[in-house]
Amino acid sequence: MTRESALTTKGVAISTRRHDTEGQAVTLDAVARAAGVSRATVSRVVNGNPKVTPVVRHAVERAVGRLGYVPNPAARSLVTRRSGFIALVIPEQTTSLFGDPFFPRLLAGISSELAASNVQLVLMIAKGSAQSRAEAYVAAGHVDGALLASLHGDDLLPDRLRTRGVPVVVGGRPPTSSTSSYVDVDNEFGARTAVEHLLAGRRRRVATITGPLDMPVGIDRRAGYWLALAAAGILQDDGLEADGHFTQEGGAMAMRAILARHPDVDAVFAASDLMAIGAMGELRRAGRRIPEDVAVVGFDDSAIAAASEPPLTSIRQPIEEMGREMTRLLLEAIETRSPIPKQVLLGTSLVVRESSAATMELRSA
Repeated sequence: MTRESALTTKGVAISTRRHDTEGQAVTLDAVARAAGVSRATVSRVVNGNPKVTPVVRHAVERAVGRLGYVPNPAARSLVTRRSGFIALVIPEQTTSLFGDPFFPRLLAGISSELAASNVQLVLMIAKGSAQSRAEAYVAAGHVDGALLASLHGDDLLPDRLRTRGVPVVVGGRPPTSSTSSYVDVDNEFGARTAVEHLLAGRRRRVATITGPLDMPVGIDRRAGYWLALAAAGILQDDGLEADGHFTQEGGAMAMRAILARHPDVDAVFAASDLMAIGAMGELRRAGRRIPEDVAVVGFDDSAIAAASEPPLTSIRQPIEEMGREMTRLLLEAIETRSPIPKQVLLGTSLVVRESSAATMELRSA
């Protein structure tokens, strides 16, 4: 059944034909007939081309709504040269991805930023040989851009993707001298704040459990530890440092090694909450009371910090905001194709709980 009438608005003829499309997919041609414009004009409107007058755009949008037209993703990608997908590439083991509270929070931030767009996320765990497959997939045009997180060592993945024309944003400062855009938190300041808090509690044998030192985040948090000690006139002691690999088990092993070298340790700054939890378990097994004998501070302010026994003092980093900002920068880069990299540094804050026996909160500028 078809009803027709014609309207003219500012010289543009608009058809109000209604089509009975039951059992049929609505086509661009049908929308064009209903709007009284060409098929090419409908395509421009549907694909967001700004070179269409407001009157014509309104006519097409009205026809699209009335007919229930849904763009064909494959056909649309041929016009826009976009897939409608972005990738999140994480070169870690699957156990790290689901065992570390950092990654679910990062994903939550990314997902919240994508919610207002038509872009979908592809998650790629790319450890070892899987990274070359992930790189080939991303570079082949299956996605419009890539978010990269948890890069190690001299990983040149950001530069390799950028040279192949893929927009890239890195979570954390890249481990190489990459010119990629990135979003990071002020890890050095956060770590320094944590150690200054311990020193303010009259602790003098302050140990640190570092993250992997082939990652800028591990390097920067150790640098903050050193800066706080130097400012207090305390000499650096390598025996008070151990790498915990950002895992709970690693934190326990690092704490055991430190206690073997320095049983008189009276404070610990762990560069992640998971490592701090592991360290506290080892301290209890060694008969050390927290915080009476040893004060402990972590980094992340994850849910496990408040739920630990005793509740863990921790540096809060805005992980969800990092995910949102990474996604915003990537979508902007995809849209503008600007080669100019952007860097965003987010602040941290110290949330004090019973593990360090104090009741204050300090915030970074």
